[in-house]
Amino acid sequence: MTLFSDLPTVRFEGPETTNPLAYRHYDPDRVVLGRTLRQHLRLAVCYWHSFVMNGADPFGAPTIARPWMTGEPMAAARAKADAAFDLFRVLDVPFYTFHDRDIAPEGDGLAATLRNTRAVGDYLGEKQAASGVALLWGTANLFSHPRFMAGAATNPDPDVFAWSAATVKTALDVTHQLGGANYVMWGGREGYETLLNTDLKRELDQMGRFLSLVVDYKHRIGFAGPILIEPKPKEPTKHQYDFDAATVYGFLRHYGLEKDVKLNLEENHALLAGHSFEHEVAVANAYGIFGSLDVNRGDPLLGWDTDQFPSDASQLTLAFHEMLKGGGLTTGGLNFDAKIRRQSIDAEDLVHAHVGGIDICAEAFLKAARLVEGGGLAGPVSERYAGWSAPDHAARGATLEEVAAAAEARAVSPQPRSGRQERLETVVARA
Repeated sequence: MTLFSDLPTVRFEGPETTNPLAYRHYDPDRVVLGRTLRQHLRLAVCYWHSFVMNGADPFGAPTIARPWMTGEPMAAARAKADAAFDLFRVLDVPFYTFHDRDIAPEGDGLAATLRNTRAVGDYLGEKQAASGVALLWGTANLFSHPRFMAGAATNPDPDVFAWSAATVKTALDVTHQLGGANYVMWGGREGYETLLNTDLKRELDQMGRFLSLVVDYKHRIGFAGPILIEPKPKEPTKHQYDFDAATVYGFLRHYGLEKDVKLNLEENHALLAGHSFEHEVAVANAYGIFGSLDVNRGDPLLGWDTDQFPSDASQLTLAFHEMLKGGGLTTGGLNFDAKIRRQSIDAEDLVHAHVGGIDICAEAFLKAARLVEGGGLAGPVSERYAGWSAPDHAARGATLEEVAAAAEARAVSPQPRSGRQERLETVVARA
C-alpha cells in the first residue's frame, strides 16, 4: 500500500464536471491535428519536487513528511518508487523524469553511490515493465552536495570535474537502460558569483569539453535521444553560463555542439531571464534546437524560481502555438517541474496539483491548435512579409552596392503599414 493506493485513476469527464479529481479538458484519446492529446502533450511527472521536496525553505523547517523520507536509504528508495508509480497510475500519465539523487541515495564514496543508482535503476525498469509508464528523461544532480558549490564541469578542482563525469556517465547509462527518450544536462551551479576569483574562459572551455565528452559517449553507447540543456538565468549562481536559449545556442555553436544538443525550456526560467515563454520556444525553433518543455510557472511579483503548477491557460497558449509552428514535440514532452506549496501537506494535494496542471495544459494546447487550424495568426504574418517573395525586389541584390542602387532607382518611397497587433491579440483571446 502507498499513499495513493486508494485513489482511482483520474478520467476525462468533460467541461461540465464538478468532480475535482477528473479531467475537464484532457481527453487523452481525442485526436487533434492528426494525433491524440496523449501523443501531443507527452505529460511527465518529475521525481524531485513530487517525492523529494519536504516543504523546507530558507526561513523554515520541513513541513511535508512522507513514509519514504525515513528508514534504511535503499529500502526507502524502493518505497519511493512504489509510491511514484502509483501516482503515475492515478494521473494516467505516460512519462516521468528524475535526477539520480532523487531515485537513489548517496553512498559511502563514489563507487557506492553509483552502485545505488544502478540498483534502483534496475528496480525502476521492473516498475516500468509492469505499468507501461516510460522515462521521458534522466539527469544527474551536480548541484546539491557541497562538492559542487563552485560548479561541476566548471569547477576549479579537476577532481570534481572527474567525479561529475563519472556521475553523468552512470546517470546516462541508467537512462539508456530504461529507454529514456532524452538526457538532460542541468547546470545548476555552472556560473560564477564574482570575477575576482573566476577564470571565465577556462570555465567555459571546461563546460564545452565536458559536454563534448557526454555527446561522444552518447554516440558510443547508441543512445538515440538528444542531449538537452536547460537554460537558467540565475539562482543559485548570480551569473549562469546557460542564461537563456540564445546564450546556449551561442555556446553550442562555439564548441561545435549545435547538431547534437537541444534545449529543455522552462516557463519559470524564461520569466527570470526577462523573456516570455513563447519567446524562448520561438528562439529555439529558429535555431533548430527545440527539444522539450518544463511547464512550471513563476510568480511575477517574486524574483526567484517558485516552481508553481500552471493555473492559467493564457500563459501557455502562445508557447504551445510556437511549439506547434515548429512541428510539435518529438522526443520531448511537458514535464511538471513543479512543487506543491509549503502549506499543502497532504498527499492528495499533489494529485489535485497535477490534475489541475494537466487540464490547464490541455486547455492551452487546444486553444493553440485552433489558432493553427484557423490560420488566424499565420495568414497575417505571411501577408506582412509577402514583399520578400518578389524575385526582383531591391533587397535581393547580391551585394550592398546592388541593393543600394536598386533602392535609389525606385521612384516610390516605402510607406508604413500597420502591424495589427491588437487585432491579433483579439484573435488569440477568442480562440
